[in-house]
Amino acid sequence: MELSDFLEDLMRSDFGKLFIATLLTLPIAYNRERATHMMGLRTYPLVGLATCSFVLIAQTFIGDNNGDAQSRIVQGILAGIGFIGAGAILKKEDKVLGTASAASIWTTGAIGMAVAYARFDIALFVAVFNLLILYLVTPLKEQLSRREQAAQEEAQKEIEG
Repeated sequence: MELSDFLEDLMRSDFGKLFIATLLTLPIAYNRERATHMMGLRTYPLVGLATCSFVLIAQTFIGDNNGDAQSRIVQGILAGIGFIGAGAILKKEDKVLGTASAASIWTTGAIGMAVAYARFDIALFVAVFNLLILYLVTPLKEQLSRREQAAQEEAQKEIEG
């Protein structure tokens, strides 16, 4: 059996889809674990795995041709992911923290769903762009925050002085 045949069989099997969904969410999990320490290496892969599982199980019972039933399954999954994401958002003084983690929970759910529906192109795109945003935009956001804080401090000095 050639590698390409093996990979094709893996992508068609439920086990393979579950494995791929978990694998694609691990880099996001690693980033969030390093950045926040509140959700990370366990939570994100579990969300991707569970989302993929729920869709695969639903497809077993309701099939691919029942759009209304599939829609209800997706809506239920999205509500559950929203609940988990809401737990990641914290308000501390005048700052709101955890929104990137909450959004990344949504994307790991989307990755799991995309894999379950065999939309590997979407799953890979979401995984890569989530990582790019976390790694590339975060330093830009921090730089903008420092500038804003310096401007506020300067304005406060002018008011006091």
